[in-house]
This record gives sequence, structure tokens and C-alpha cells, in this order.
Amino acid sequence: MADGRSIGTLAPAERSAARGRGLAIGQLMTADPELIEVRPDERLKTERLEAYLRDHLDGAEGPFDYAQFGGGHANLTYLLRFGDSEFVLRRPPLGPVVASAHDMSREHRVLSVLWQDFDLAPRCYLLCTDHDVVGADFMVMERRHGFVIRKDLPDELQGDPALAQRIGEMVIDCLARFHQADPAVVGLEAMGRPEGFAQRQLDGWTKRWHAAKDHEVPAMDRLAAWLADQLPEAQAATFVHNDYKLDNMLVAHDDPAKAVAILDWDMCTRGDPLMDLGYLLTYWPEAGDPLTWRDSCPAPLWRDGFPTRAEAVQRYAERSSLDVGQVNWYHAWGTFKIAVVIQQIYIRWLRGQTQDERFALMGERVQDLIEKGCAIAGVSAGD
Repeated sequence: MADGRSIGTLAPAERSAARGRGLAIGQLMTADPELIEVRPDERLKTERLEAYLRDHLDGAEGPFDYAQFGGGHANLTYLLRFGDSEFVLRRPPLGPVVASAHDMSREHRVLSVLWQDFDLAPRCYLLCTDHDVVGADFMVMERRHGFVIRKDLPDELQGDPALAQRIGEMVIDCLARFHQADPAVVGLEAMGRPEGFAQRQLDGWTKRWHAAKDHEVPAMDRLAAWLADQLPEAQAATFVHNDYKLDNMLVAHDDPAKAVAILDWDMCTRGDPLMDLGYLLTYWPEAGDPLTWRDSCPAPLWRDGFPTRAEAVQRYAERSSLDVGQVNWYHAWGTFKIAVVIQQIYIRWLRGQTQDERFALMGERVQDLIEKGCAIAGVSAGD
């Protein structure tokens, strides 16, 4: 910078202006803590990719460079730069993946139109299914600027209960507003099969568990049996995100209680909206929860000021007009599903299909989640 400051010390408005002046990708990485050097085994085939994008993507002009977004444990996400223009590329993780997960075609179908009726959905510009380009399907979408609140609040946001309350309420309000989006407005009224949605979800994730487990876990079998026996009847058919949680949101630099975007739409469909609420509750720890609950699905919502789970459920009920009397089932369901998700990631590491060392301890998280789900459901977690 002309005045000797690094871009990382700039205020948000100055940061945005600096980006607009065409800073190099390395300088942008300094400015944006979400960006990292590309992991060695997750590099893109840049020669083929650059040529493809210049032929197919409006705005792909000027010098090309890219970096990786370091967060998340499943789909791989990258920042693309063409001159001063920025885009985001998403592709599935390395190794074999479940056909119905990491679905770039589904994500593109949703995000190419949903932005017209729900402004927190980033717009998708391009889908490529030619695996010669990067080795998998991928999509390219708009870049939105914000930051992700992950395991804990940044130091500068801690100690402000009023802000914590506003952030928690924002998370619930955005979910209720998303569930009020009209699929017919964006031409997605035929998407998915809402009838029997919960049953198919339970059946599908149970099969995924058996395909991904590395040993027998009787407690998981008991939890699945309880979920099947207590299956609720859906009250409504709405859009369902299927991975809605605080760390799948971008929030504004100048007001973290303001959402900039909701991320990770590859499992979006239509179905029972309370499935999203139950999943979110699993990522909503409280101060009195066991530490294993907090650590298995880390999020800072246990800190002073955030609404409790009961308060979050009540706020959602008020804004959605849905009956939340069976929310316990949805909470247990969310924990079951996340245990399977983590096991699918862990088994890829066990099989050597990814070298990301963050995955090495995920087996412990799976066990903690199974015990948590059993406690919510009131079934034995013992073997």
C-alpha cells in the first residue's frame, strides 16, 4: 500500500476498495483469512481450466490466478481471479463420493435461479461436466465478500452478549425466510419429491452409514431404529438446504449479525423444513452441554448472549408458523446424519483417498455424535 499498511490491517470498506484495484492473489490471501495456498493434492489443472473458462465464462479476461478457500471438509472451493474479476469454483472432494451428495448439477440448478427470490443464494454462472477439465464436475459462481464464523467467535467479537444474541437470531430468521421462498417463482416447483421425504432421507443415510463404517456400532443401529419407529409426518413442503448451520454462512465484516450469503447448496431439494431446523440444532451447543457435544459439532453458540436451543426453536416457530412439538426427533435425526457425514469423510482418510490430516481424528467425533444422538433420543449408547 502507498501508506505502508498491509491490506490485512485495512477497514472493511478500504479492503473492498483495495480488491477493486487489482491486488495480486498473494495480497488477497493476506487480506482474506478464508484463503490458503492450494493444498498439494488438491491443485487444479490450471492450463485446461483457464482455457475452458476463457471460452465459456463471461468476464474471464485478463491474467489468471487462483487460491483455495481453506474451510469446510467436503467439497473443494477455490477463488478464481481474471484480472480484477473474481469467481468461486466448487468441485466434489477427492476420491469416491456418494452419487447423491456433492452434486454440482443440483447446486447449479438451484443457484442459477434461486437468487431471484432469495437474496442470500449466490448466483451460479456455469456448470462443467467434462472431467477432462479438472477431473470432476464443477461449477463457477459469484464471489461474495464476508467471513465465516467457525468454531469460535473471533477475539474482537467476544464479550458482547448483545451482538451474540443478534447473530443467533439472524441465523434463525434467515432459515425461516429461506423456507418461505417460493419454488414456483424460480421454476423449481417440480424439484425433489416432498412426499415421504423424511423416510427416504433416513433410509438413504442409513445405507450410507453401512457403506462407510469401519466397524460395527450397535448404538448407531439402535438410534436408526428409534428414528424409523418415531418418524413424524411433514407439515409442509418447502425448499430444504440440508446443510444449514452457522459456518455455512458468510456474514458482513462491518456487522457480523448481517448475513451476506448462505453456502453449500449441493444437497438442496424440497421436503420437510423441520429437517433443516433439527440439523441446525445439532450445531447449536449450549453452555451446559457436555464438552463432547460441543466438540463434535463446534460452533460458538454456547457463548454468553446466544439464544438457547429452546429459544431458537421458539423463534423459528413464530416466524414459520409451524408446529415444533416433535423437534426432538428432528434434533436426533440431525445428529445421526452428521455422524454419517463425518464417517464418510473419515473413511476416505482411512483408505488413503485424501491426505488432509484434519481428517485423522474424525473417528472420535463420529463416536461422540452417536452418543449424543442416543442421548437426545433416549436410547442406550452402550454396546
